[in-house]
Amino acid sequence: MTATSETSDVSPHENGSKRKRTLLIITSVFVVLAVAWTLYWIFIASQREVTDDAYVGGDQVLVSARVSGTVVALQGKDMELVQAGQVLVRLDNSDADTQLQKAASALAAAVRQFRQQQAQAEQLDAAIATQRLDLQRAQQDLARREPLLKQDAVAKEEVIHARDAVAVAQTALTQTEKQARAIHALIDGTNARTTPAVLQAKAAYIDAWLTAQRNEVIAPITGHITQHSVKLGQRIQPGQPLLTIVPLNALWVDANFKEVQLRHLRIGQPVTIESDLYGANPEFHGKVSGIGIGTGAAFALLPAQNASGNWIKVTQRVPVRIMLDPQELATHPLRIGLSTTVNVDTHDRSGPMLAGTDSRQTTEQTAVYTTDMKAVEAAADSIIAKQL
Repeated sequence: MTATSETSDVSPHENGSKRKRTLLIITSVFVVLAVAWTLYWIFIASQREVTDDAYVGGDQVLVSARVSGTVVALQGKDMELVQAGQVLVRLDNSDADTQLQKAASALAAAVRQFRQQQAQAEQLDAAIATQRLDLQRAQQDLARREPLLKQDAVAKEEVIHARDAVAVAQTALTQTEKQARAIHALIDGTNARTTPAVLQAKAAYIDAWLTAQRNEVIAPITGHITQHSVKLGQRIQPGQPLLTIVPLNALWVDANFKEVQLRHLRIGQPVTIESDLYGANPEFHGKVSGIGIGTGAAFALLPAQNASGNWIKVTQRVPVRIMLDPQELATHPLRIGLSTTVNVDTHDRSGPMLAGTDSRQTTEQTAVYTTDMKAVEAAADSIIAKQL
């Protein structure tokens, strides 16, 4: 009787009111969620482009020898950090030293040959002066005898011999003058340091000296070694790949966005990157540095032939280059090829869509291959001076 009386105390009107309040609360919650989602979409989600088709990229500097030789020493192994200018491979320098000695001998011989040509030129100049006197004497003898021949004061044979003597002297003088011109063509206007033969020999000596200096393969940049394939005792040739250096302090992310996502992407927009290696913490930051000028299919070795009979539309993707913060890379290093998720903030759409020319851009360069030519120039000049 008690339970029945308590149940009867709740009127149908009160039950309906409770039901309405419950439905109103549920409806209000859904309305608030819908409004919140709409505001989120308008002010946040619609202003961002996200893709997980993004991978870490970086320079892969292929190191090769500039001269041929046999490997006699190796420094550095796979995954080791090397500094720019550090010697990685050393070659046997016996052949290079021999070629350098030959070039030094050829340079000395060129200087001596020039001195010999100078002496020959002086000798021929003296011979020309002597032969001119001989020709003058022969012409005078002939001039004295020809009048006497009309008077039968001398024999005809003497006049003939005098004429022959003039002809011989003239021929000898002409021959000597031609020889002198040939010698002077080689040495006139030059000296032992500027004659073409000496300059050519000097250039060959410098080339041999540079070859001897290039028996050491050095690292062009600072980075980590990978794909180390050279072995001791191996005979290598110029241009042969020996190893690869990857600078992990200058990595980027190549994000492949769908073509429908490119509408609001601009160069310079801020980007947040989440790597599969570290997860959401830490979060990397970067900026859009460039948008590809074509899809991957356009540059494929065998591009798609969309003009064929059966055609299915496939959404294309365009690579977008994102430069990472070097300080964040130093704290949390990445590796090339790692997967990432990229989130681009497209609120600011004032930037360009295509990269242009920026005078502030710094050209990449290295000074490890710079050679002090003063030393080899001094060595070549010393060889020339000794021969003078």
